[in-house]
Amino acid sequence: MKIVETFYVDRPREVVFDYATNPAHLGEWQTSNRSVEQLGDGPPGPGTRFRERTKPPGRREFVQITEFAELVRPALLRVRVVDGPQLIDGAWRFEPEGERTRVTFVAEGQLRGLLRFLTPIVRRLIARQFATYHRNLRRNLEAD
Repeated sequence: MKIVETFYVDRPREVVFDYATNPAHLGEWQTSNRSVEQLGDGPPGPGTRFRERTKPPGRREFVQITEFAELVRPALLRVRVVDGPQLIDGAWRFEPEGERTRVTFVAEGQLRGLLRFLTPIVRRLIARQFATYHRNLRRNLEAD
């Protein structure tokens, strides 16, 4: 399964990158996250892991462990799900376009369990959820 989305934020890419990679802001734009807890000390960087409690609309809450697999300021954030019900990884690429930022998001993974038989439907639901997250991110940053 693969999902690709490109969107624009009317802010410089350093601002967009710093907001998107700050765990304290995650629940502000990924609104199905109930809590995000960094596992370990120090500033977030490659290899930093997080415990996320997530409650998507109409579904049960679940816990997953994610990891910053790649963090290249201000250009790239790659997140890998290391433990959870579905191992779907995501990458955000931040590119400057004048005073704004073009963000390209790619999610990839194979659905597990019974959901693998519903891949086309689940893919659309997940794509809709990420589109909502990205609208939130853009709205939050452009409101400042």
